[in-house]
Amino acid sequence: MTLLVIGDGRAVWRGREVRCAIGRGGIAARKTEGDGTTPGGRFPLRRVLYRADRTDRPRTGLPCQEIAPRDGWCDAPGDPLYNRPVSHPYPASAERLWRADTCYDLLAVIGFNDDPVVDGAGSAIFMHVARADYSPTEGCVALSLEDLQTVLAEWRPDDTIGIG
Repeated sequence: MTLLVIGDGRAVWRGREVRCAIGRGGIAARKTEGDGTTPGGRFPLRRVLYRADRTDRPRTGLPCQEIAPRDGWCDAPGDPLYNRPVSHPYPASAERLWRADTCYDLLAVIGFNDDPVVDGAGSAIFMHVARADYSPTEGCVALSLEDLQTVLAEWRPDDTIGIG
């Protein structure tokens, strides 16, 4: 089964249509670091991360890990840990996963540019919680917390996310 993300703010999953947000630059066949686009294609979900101080451990068959205050994700092309998890403080540019807003209270790591990592081709592509107004992301896919919880609970090993 595929969670199909459509560029007009919709996602279709197991016969249901839900609202979603994508990157401010739309969907791109070729993504580059910082371009604000969501990568087009079909990808697996690798694992789930969540803020245990804000939400319960999600029901999912995917590997799960709590987010800690020092957790980050390297987004610095040229760094040896580009598009990999890191701990803050980190000497290169790295997004913080422990955020003041609720966007990363629950997220799934999308298997984009990670096997192998191509320097500068985009990093930290997640499926995460949408802002209340579904404003664009920096390149991720965002769903309501309820829809994200449903998708993750129903996710099976062969499922993919199709973007485009």
